[in-house]
Amino acid sequence: MQIMTAFIAGLIFGLGLILSGMTNPAKITGFLDVFGNWDPSLALVMIGALIVAATSFQLIKKNKRSFFGQPINLPAGTHIDHKLVIGSLIFGVGWGLAGYCPGPSLTSVLQGGYKPLVFVVSMIAGMGVFEIFRQLK
Repeated sequence: MQIMTAFIAGLIFGLGLILSGMTNPAKITGFLDVFGNWDPSLALVMIGALIVAATSFQLIKKNKRSFFGQPINLPAGTHIDHKLVIGSLIFGVGWGLAGYCPGPSLTSVLQGGYKPLVFVVSMIAGMGVFEIFRQLK
């Protein structure tokens, strides 16, 4: 049941990305172009996501189990360190340059085209490089 729930949630997320146009890198770069031809549509999608997330977190605080009885374990970390800041900067630069972030890039790969595929392969390679450096410590 847990796999089916994850599949359905992922499917709804992917469809939402497609319907909102967030798989189109021009939408993302248009949002980031605050001094040019600014496109506020990503901000509206983010506000909608924040409303859903805030509502969900309030429900989770009251009930520590999902609707299907699975335990919900939220991360407890609240510390902001240099690793988080550097990772966020790398993520943001990549997002701004490519116009993709991980979720929409995977959805875009399924829609076709080589650009999202190049991004996903590069993203996986970056994760691999991170893992190599993490294990060296």
